Amino acid sequence: MSIFSIGVSGLNAAQVALSTTSNNITNVYTDGYNRQTTLLGENNVGNGVRVNGVQRQFSQFVAGQLNQSTSNSSALEAYETQIAQIDNLLADGEAGLDPLLQSFFSSLQDLVSAPSDPAARQGLIGTADTLTAQFRAFDNYLNDMQKGVNGQIKDVVFQVNNTAEQIATLNREIGLAKAKTGTAPNGLLDQRDQLVAELSAMVDLDLTIQDSGSYNITIGNGQALVAGASSFALEAMASSADPTRTVVGYRDSAGNLREFAETSFKGGELGGLMIFRSETLDKTRNQLGQLAVSLALGFNAQHAQGIDLNGDAGGNFFSIGIGVPTVYGNANNASGAHLEAQFLADASGLTASDYTVKFTAADGYTVTRHDTGETVGFPADATSLEFGGMSVTVNGTPAEGDRFLIQPTRRAAGGLDNVIQDTSLIAAGLAGGGSGDNRNALALQNLQNKALVGGIATLSQGYAAMVGDVGNRANVVQVNLAAQKALTGQLRALQQSESGVNLDEEAANLIRFQQYYQASAKVIEVGATVLDTLLGLDA
Repeated sequence: MSIFSIGVSGLNAAQVALSTTSNNITNVYTDGYNRQTTLLGENNVGNGVRVNGVQRQFSQFVAGQLNQSTSNSSALEAYETQIAQIDNLLADGEAGLDPLLQSFFSSLQDLVSAPSDPAARQGLIGTADTLTAQFRAFDNYLNDMQKGVNGQIKDVVFQVNNTAEQIATLNREIGLAKAKTGTAPNGLLDQRDQLVAELSAMVDLDLTIQDSGSYNITIGNGQALVAGASSFALEAMASSADPTRTVVGYRDSAGNLREFAETSFKGGELGGLMIFRSETLDKTRNQLGQLAVSLALGFNAQHAQGIDLNGDAGGNFFSIGIGVPTVYGNANNASGAHLEAQFLADASGLTASDYTVKFTAADGYTVTRHDTGETVGFPADATSLEFGGMSVTVNGTPAEGDRFLIQPTRRAAGGLDNVIQDTSLIAAGLAGGGSGDNRNALALQNLQNKALVGGIATLSQGYAAMVGDVGNRANVVQVNLAAQKALTGQLRALQQSESGVNLDEEAANLIRFQQYYQASAKVIEVGATVLDTLLGLDA
């Protein structure tokens, strides 16, 4: 090879290196861009240089670790955003239920002092109206959060499907490019890895790489989301157990819509929303409803022991609405059997948990308490089941495997109301006591200190436990989020040290490759001078 060819090979190599460096500089702020380097090799021994390719600086291992950490961070962020709203609501000392409970029982003290005073009686009705209105307002707020979570799940599913489709498209384009040129275009590889990073913030995923370099992605219980050039859409659907609850499903090979278990999702925004709903939102609504039912049943039972100003036995002071407890038959049940539930007069056995009732011919009815996993059984020919402070009536004949979801208190707070508006109907006295009798009013006031909630806590203690539970969980989430963000930051720094563009380094490379270009040009110039000299000698 002549000195000219050697010089030209250097010029070409320098041009590619300068182009690569310039590309790095211009993409310094491009999301997902991985720094590229020019690979040079000796053409032949002593015969110039050749460009072996332009390689992007990308570590699949580091990217995988970062994506997993990002998925965890995203889940905790979604959880923290939601739980902070409940924590702020319940922790508000002025807007909370505890001051209203205190005010309600204080008005009972006024009634004890003057049982026949219309003002005292009206005062009790007023505080009862305010208290029940706040219960309903709290439940309405939490119900709106439930609807909001449903909407967010639908939005995330849409984004997941869109991103998966783009990854599948890039799989195809990258495969075609490799078949045509023998190498995959770095730009498409960057785009694909950036989409995987974005997808990991939405949902926890497993990534495998085929021998061809194509990406396969599975989620949940191993369901394929991306397989080569094909993507498989998820669907937001109503839960088969609870139609008010949005969950995620997919179409199997036969076209049937299959439902993911909510526990299938742990990471990403989708996992964070699912975990928040099951761990905190459901529990808080149940606890609030338990307080409402405990107040209503306990107060009504004592109020019925008294006599109103008309000489009649006291009627219900509070109502808890229609359809509580709530019972759902699973959408996949094979029979038309249904269950009806009502509270027992003694609310001490009432819990803040949901229950699943399953029927099989061999085991009869198996009742599973959700928060503890405890089970209790009833014979297959039973027509009435009693558990958790409820009496459950079986209507019809269930089929093998039929399931029913019972939510004893989930919607109770939303139906709590004060049904007495006539002051004469307040049963402050006992039989034979006359209009000035305050003995039942005193007994009603003493309910403030009785363990009405689950037989173990007063109303104020039950509310404090609910507030404390949410507050503790919020603190745990915040601490975990801070730690996870720190880990994600470390991994991102590691990834950037490998793949990120350093402007100072690239500026130095620009000068270095410019000098390389100039030196290669000088080689050609020297070669020309030598050739001219040789030609001159011949002359």
